[in-house]
Amino acid sequence: MINVLLVEDDIDLATTIVDYLDIESISCDHASNGLMGLSLLEANHYQMIMLDINMPKMDGLTLCNTLRERGMDIPILMLTARDSLEHKLQGFEAGSDDYLVKPFAMKELVARVQVLAKRRSGEARRLVLGDLTLDITQRSALLNQKSLNQKPLKLSPIAFKLLEVLVRASPQAVSRQQIMQAVWGDEQPDSNSLKVHIHHLRKQLDAEASSISLETVSGIGFAIKSDNSNDNSNNNSNNNENKSEGAL
Repeated sequence: MINVLLVEDDIDLATTIVDYLDIESISCDHASNGLMGLSLLEANHYQMIMLDINMPKMDGLTLCNTLRERGMDIPILMLTARDSLEHKLQGFEAGSDDYLVKPFAMKELVARVQVLAKRRSGEARRLVLGDLTLDITQRSALLNQKSLNQKPLKLSPIAFKLLEVLVRASPQAVSRQQIMQAVWGDEQPDSNSLKVHIHHLRKQLDAEASSISLETVSGIGFAIKSDNSNDNSNNNSNNNENKSEGAL
């Protein structure tokens, strides 16, 4: 069952939406203001959010922007009576994925929920995986070290895109073909280019003895994962050193 969150201060509308989604086998939690919505998001996992703009305590634009600044890539659908182009652009600039103007047909709402719930948002400005932080806007990557210092990774534009693709999918593996398409598009180089970039990226991660491991998944492709357990981090580092020599 799809699990979503509705943040809407109009109780009558919220009740109607929750009841209709339930008929469509979509589980929907409700928050009546932005702060309550933020609290629910910190405590639960949702596949997408329906977010009103005009709300007390924390408005929808502020909540949306806060989630993106925290690196949350959950898809967000704005529900609002503001129908001007300027208002729509404000929503997209805050990090929303889609926009639905009130009043709307419930069937259209359900269709958009079902589509958005199947994907992660591309609007997050910061991605965090264990010790690794990616700043999507600045196209930079920082790795936390045991000394609590942050060390920037030296990445080419291609290497950063490769890392972004893997982090967005983590902990799932991404196939070689999916990576090639996401990084190079239709004008793809030979497969050795991917091997070289994976090798250099893994070498940087291993050198810092971080919680991040870049793994080769036999028959599929590659996966990047975080292991914050101190007992296991050294084992992962040793395993990855072996992989960098022969797994490619």
